[in-house]
Amino acid sequence: MDKAYDHKKVEQRIYERWEKSGAFVPEVNPGGEPFSIILPPPNANAPLHFGHAMYVVEDILIRYHRMKGDKTLWLPGADHAGFETQFVYEKQLQKEGKSRFDFKREDLYKNIWDFVQANRPIMESQLRKLGFSLDWTRKKFTLDEDIVKIVYATFKKLYDDGLVYRAERLVNYCTFDGTSFSDLEVVYEEQKNPLFYIKYGPLVLATTRPETKFGDTAVAVHPDDKRYQKYIGKEIEIETVLGKAKIKVVGDGFVDPNFGTGVVKITPAHDFDDFEVAKRHNLPLKQVIGFDGKMNEKAGKFQGLYIKQARSAVVEEMRKKGLLEKIDENYIHRIALCYKCKNPIEPLPLEQWFVKMKPLAAPAINAIKAKKIKMYPTRHTQTTLQFLENIKDWNISRQIVWGIRIPAWECSDCDEWTVTAGENPKSCSKCKSLIINQDDDVFDTWFSSSQWPFATLMTTGNDNDFKTFYPTSVMETMYDILLFWVARMIMMGIYKTSEIPFKDVVLHGMVKDPLGKKMSKSRGNVIDPLELVEQYGADSVRFALVYGTAFGNDQALSYPKLQATRYFANKIWNIGRFIIEFKPERYSKKISGKDREILGKTEDLARCVSESIEKYRFHDAAEALYEFIWHEFADKYVEEAKTRREVSQIVLEEVFSTLLKLLHPFMPFITEEIYQKLSPGKPLIIEKWPHFAKATRGKQSFARSSKDESANEKK
Repeated sequence: MDKAYDHKKVEQRIYERWEKSGAFVPEVNPGGEPFSIILPPPNANAPLHFGHAMYVVEDILIRYHRMKGDKTLWLPGADHAGFETQFVYEKQLQKEGKSRFDFKREDLYKNIWDFVQANRPIMESQLRKLGFSLDWTRKKFTLDEDIVKIVYATFKKLYDDGLVYRAERLVNYCTFDGTSFSDLEVVYEEQKNPLFYIKYGPLVLATTRPETKFGDTAVAVHPDDKRYQKYIGKEIEIETVLGKAKIKVVGDGFVDPNFGTGVVKITPAHDFDDFEVAKRHNLPLKQVIGFDGKMNEKAGKFQGLYIKQARSAVVEEMRKKGLLEKIDENYIHRIALCYKCKNPIEPLPLEQWFVKMKPLAAPAINAIKAKKIKMYPTRHTQTTLQFLENIKDWNISRQIVWGIRIPAWECSDCDEWTVTAGENPKSCSKCKSLIINQDDDVFDTWFSSSQWPFATLMTTGNDNDFKTFYPTSVMETMYDILLFWVARMIMMGIYKTSEIPFKDVVLHGMVKDPLGKKMSKSRGNVIDPLELVEQYGADSVRFALVYGTAFGNDQALSYPKLQATRYFANKIWNIGRFIIEFKPERYSKKISGKDREILGKTEDLARCVSESIEKYRFHDAAEALYEFIWHEFADKYVEEAKTRREVSQIVLEEVFSTLLKLLHPFMPFITEEIYQKLSPGKPLIIEKWPHFAKATRGKQSFARSSKDESANEKK
């Protein structure tokens, strides 16, 4: 063995050997119990970020169950990532002085397709470098033709069951990116903005949005507010920046009498609360802001101005006409922002496809409450239930090019919509007209990915995969997409297959920068996991991500921890050199009390590591391995065994072989390399997991008291 471990000489060679040997496919254990994980598909639009390194948790589970003899499948894939990918591609176009408007729909789609296909091999190479033992023979992409067919079939089934409908409603719209979003994709931020007190005839009201006043169809007060009782139900004359007008006063319980003057303007086309008020009082919608973010013709002389420009211009005009009573410059409120570009979200009326969610949520709630699906850490269970119990209908239409186009056609003659499972209808389903046009919108990417577990297993090319591996064993991901993805997969999986999509949901925390801040390109603090792999080795990076932080909690990337785990790898290598390079003429079968003690403690360790992995307490397993290998085995037993090499060698090899097996799911490369030198032949990746007795040897696992040690010596 080399004097020092060099991960650069080892990792690629070993991974290629594993993959070529077929070690990653479930068929290596044909008679085992099925165990399956579907990899949360990384976005196919950029190299991996540090969050993807946490796939190590899934690899630990996969390698552990493979060694246990289970028929183990870890299915890889990539997500076309709809809006996310188009956003990234448009950033690239901007650098070239171009925009999405410079291309025809078909050409833009083709360009993004080529962009994604060029990135996928890079991403897959990075997953290999981290040692992830994925079954590459079954890899899938969310735009694979067979996946798209399943997505279409699900949409048609939802439509036929009355769970999909098309309606014009107020939606979250980003006028910069040119698309609507679901409620989950909107982020909220507290900001300080002026609160304008405006004269509306005999009333004064407060608003942060004077530019939308052209869309007002009423003013509202609380029905119990004694100050304004005489105005409720009446029309009042008001002076506006465009001249005199009349407006109705309504009484509605949503009004807070303590906000401003207790009078608010109702602009149903540009505010979600106002939209609901309008429905209750049968008020019309009057849209004054276009989807381009500019004021339309209803704004009179302010037409063509962007929202911020219009706000300033309207305020100045009101000041000139004496309609502005005062301005509170220190008003703090919460505003909705686009989660990508961070521009304000504009509520706009738009006809979209919606999914009725309450009927889908009910079976999911029952499954979670019945513990058919368990969540780890358990604190996420209540969060999921609260979301499902208060769920709203889901807008699944997106006004972008990149994605799965919605299989719906509108008839020009009768305005009827025809929905199919993907095939192009020959005529309108109602009037039989031949003049029909497909919806330009594409599905929300979360709609297609909510079907990922069953869609992938139904389309691997192996006919028995769905029957064998569904429901999957574990869904492991970061907690931030619990509601976006996990909850929706539960609902859609039960709806489409009548079974839960997975049994356990395992949620890891966020890896932050060394200062504890979220990594982001805008902050300039993004750390490439592959750079750390190059410097420290994949094993050290993997072990550092699960060691020292309770699973499920956020952690700050720690360079001292990475250094410590690299020292740990070197320690393991040196132990290996010490044991392997000693060649006794014969092995002594005489075992001392110290030998029996270390064998017993190793068995206890095997039990501890196994139980910790089964309970998803990866940090406990990692810490037990670290403490035992470094201190119990190396510092104590190996040092003592140096004085009697001939008689201790057989135990040294036996214990070390077991330790390599226990450590393999966490640090696969170095353990495989050493194991092949210790026991040439069968790859460690498909060796059997260490056996241990079911009975516990005592309250202490492998850290024994002096009294226990004395008793063992006598035995």
